[in-house]
Amino acid sequence: MSEAELLQVPRPSPRQWVGGARPRTLPLSVVSVALGTGVAVAGTDGGAPAWAGGDDHVLVAVLCLVVALCLQIGVNYSNDYSDGVRGTDRFRRGPARLTGAGTATPRAVLGVAVAFFALAAVAGLVIVLLTGLWWMLVVGAVTIVAAWYYTGGKRPYGYRALGEVSVFLFFGLVAVLGAQVAQLGRVTGQGWAAGTAAGLFACGVLMVNNIRDLEVDRLADKRTLAVVVGERAARVLYAVFMLLPFLVLVVFVVDAPLTLAAAVALVLALPAVAVGSRPADASRLVTALQWSSFASLAYGLLLSAALVVSATP
Repeated sequence: MSEAELLQVPRPSPRQWVGGARPRTLPLSVVSVALGTGVAVAGTDGGAPAWAGGDDHVLVAVLCLVVALCLQIGVNYSNDYSDGVRGTDRFRRGPARLTGAGTATPRAVLGVAVAFFALAAVAGLVIVLLTGLWWMLVVGAVTIVAAWYYTGGKRPYGYRALGEVSVFLFFGLVAVLGAQVAQLGRVTGQGWAAGTAAGLFACGVLMVNNIRDLEVDRLADKRTLAVVVGERAARVLYAVFMLLPFLVLVVFVVDAPLTLAAAVALVLALPAVAVGSRPADASRLVTALQWSSFASLAYGLLLSAALVVSATP
């Protein structure tokens, strides 16, 4: 490559690379691991595996967080790459993406996505070595494949109104129950409830994002759930996704009244719903997305902390 050609190669700034990771959505990963850890601690009354104690317990929890964050960042860069090369982002009105805006080469964005998937795989392998739960390698492999085919491949399921199903499963049930099993060795009823709450919040964040992009997704033939059901129904679903986790709290409050503290997250969830469930411009919907993400984070951290405190003798 000549010097002139090298000068023409896009050179994203560190800030642009960070933006490509979509930091507004990353609290979802923290929520899933926090809840998985909380229900793992709450379930130790029935006996914990040998590794779930002392330094190993903390290390496994940290590794679960690394896996969750790296997978989410990897899928965000993967989506950036796939949407960009597919041409979907040429209609985009929201924050510019690296590939679609020509800020970075597709190859560079794909390379970063693969790097984060690899980091998640390494952290997951360490978890397996510590716990002996070898079957979790299969779960990890399926998760990475699902992350890629969300917008990648010839028939991405994210373009067929299955995005909410995917995030409910992988950001909710799989992430929370995976963290619980890695730390406790089994799944509990509270684990299922926590996974459901985390998954609903993830659906809410995705839905308000897709409401913002509804018109441009329709132009790009990207059939998200918001496109399929229409804007009015999408707003109703968004409100349902954001508020149902507070009904799920009943499962926890029965055994641990202190977990009602997680209802404080309504302070963020209600304003988000007030914006996202009504006609609003793109900038207001970005704000609703951010509030939704932080509402899920507050809910997850408060509920997890309350479970840990309630389980402490």
